[in-house]
Amino acid sequence: MRIGLAYNQKPDEEPPSTSDAFAEWDEPATIDAVARALAPLGSVVRLEADASFPHKLALARPDIVFNMAEGFDGPSREALVPAICEYLRVRYTGSDPLTLGLALHKARAKEALAHRGVPTPSFACAERTNDLVGLQLPFPLFVKPVAEGSSKGVFARNLCASPAELAARVGELLACYAQPVLIESYLPGPEFTVAILGNGDSARCLPLVGFDFSTLPSGAPPVYGYEAKWLWDTPARPLSIFECPARVPAALGEAIERTALAAYRALGCRDWCRVDIRLDARGVPNVLELNPLPGILPDPAMNSCFPKAARAAGMSYDALIQEVVRIAWRRLVGEAARENRASEAMARALA
Repeated sequence: MRIGLAYNQKPDEEPPSTSDAFAEWDEPATIDAVARALAPLGSVVRLEADASFPHKLALARPDIVFNMAEGFDGPSREALVPAICEYLRVRYTGSDPLTLGLALHKARAKEALAHRGVPTPSFACAERTNDLVGLQLPFPLFVKPVAEGSSKGVFARNLCASPAELAARVGELLACYAQPVLIESYLPGPEFTVAILGNGDSARCLPLVGFDFSTLPSGAPPVYGYEAKWLWDTPARPLSIFECPARVPAALGEAIERTALAAYRALGCRDWCRVDIRLDARGVPNVLELNPLPGILPDPAMNSCFPKAARAAGMSYDALIQEVVRIAWRRLVGEAARENRASEAMARALA
């Protein structure tokens, strides 16, 4: 089997930048770790998702592409690699362009969730500060760029307690990120993230990851934003912010999983996804956003949530990456007889 690895690599910066411009892209160590994990399944061809990606993919013609490419600019950036794969009729892991575009645009995702009856915080979307006039949402409110990932544009000061704070912060985000700003009701309850593997009725949740915001620096709001993810949590001084498996009552855990799976299916996610959930004042799980291209940092000290959930389920990092390929292969091959042959081919590749 020939496996293409589609990725975006963070540029080398001396000294390292504190900008969040490339927060979604992966470090060489992560790309290397994924390549090593894929190697037992077949020969791995690295396909950096730059301007020459279509040409490289056409020449490589892999049997399947493991897609972890985030793209660079625009609300459709995560959909570009899958769209090119489809154009060239190359199989790939993960969700299709439509789902990736919907999930990245948080307002469109929340509209789809609300239409399907999946709880999500009340929200509005501002394309200019004048859109705040007549806003009916009660404070406090939380704001963030509508189409970013990896906590880009999500900072402690995004929690707004007054109209003046809201107007100032929305104006800053509009100017900095050149895209609409999502404004949503702030939920006061605990937060969780749910790693999901599989498709259809076989989709399953890995152990829940819970957040302990008491470990954040004094005075920081209970938000897992850019500072907490990339600045305060370091290998030298790790934050003990996660609990996995999260200790929650069985009924609540089941409700969180049901909500996550409902969101996964509402947006048409495939193979894998991470769903961020927070409880409202009544203890009802609400979906904050979906991440169908989840972060997969290999170092346990870096607190990457999907690998953390996999480890809690007894799955190594390599086994997680390989399982995503197996799940995608079964989905792509089709009917049962062909699935069996694909499974045998996979087994031979792993032998």
